Amino acid sequence: MWSGDYSFVISNLVMKDFKVRYRNMSLGVLWSLLNPLVMMGVLTFIFTVIFPNPSIQNFPLFVLCGIVPFSFFSVAWSTATTSLVDNANLVKRVPVPRQVIPITAVLSNCIHLSVQLGLLLGLVIFFGKGLNVYWLWLPVIWGFAVVFVSGLGLMFSAMDVYVRDMRYVVESCNTVLFWFVPIFYPLTVVPEKYWPIYQLNPLAALVLASRNILLEGKAPPNSLLYKLSISSILTLGLGWLMFGWMKRRFYDHL
Repeated sequence: MWSGDYSFVISNLVMKDFKVRYRNMSLGVLWSLLNPLVMMGVLTFIFTVIFPNPSIQNFPLFVLCGIVPFSFFSVAWSTATTSLVDNANLVKRVPVPRQVIPITAVLSNCIHLSVQLGLLLGLVIFFGKGLNVYWLWLPVIWGFAVVFVSGLGLMFSAMDVYVRDMRYVVESCNTVLFWFVPIFYPLTVVPEKYWPIYQLNPLAALVLASRNILLEGKAPPNSLLYKLSISSILTLGLGWLMFGWMKRRFYDHL
């Protein structure tokens, strides 16, 4: 459905979002590396010097496995939410499926993600963890992450057309998620009765699966993969249905 002329529009939207973000910045795309490194440094100092936890080995890698997924998720969700309003002229004038707009906003953030993943994988090798066959799981779990945030982007971008406060709702949700996703603490400190809730959260599941693969050298548990895949696909399906139902009156509100 999105072949031919649509592919041209999609590729241009993806690159436009990427270029606009770093326009007139002297360091450009290097900010994609500096931001997670600064956060990694701060959290490493806090939780190895101020509040040390000796049970966590290689804390910089441990926390970076949480920062990279959270950074991608929070920025992709936010930019997808405002994408329809930010591209109102395009929505009104160019005859492409409206779902293209929030999805390309997510795909644009995949460019930043690839840079940050390169940093993460490079540091994993640098710290001596090395390659293992379970790295083949990385495209799978990250693919589900893109599916999940695309579903959220479809939902919230459609709602943002009618209620412009949605962008602030997303910002608040991201603040809460920073604490409820095990970014700087292990799942073992969470009471075991809450573990299934963490595993149902695709972002938390992504962090846990990344640590299984990169730090522990093993495949993620099947139960974690099932929950990650099901919750991601259901979110995309729900987002697609909500978007299709709400798009009929976009023109009147943009």
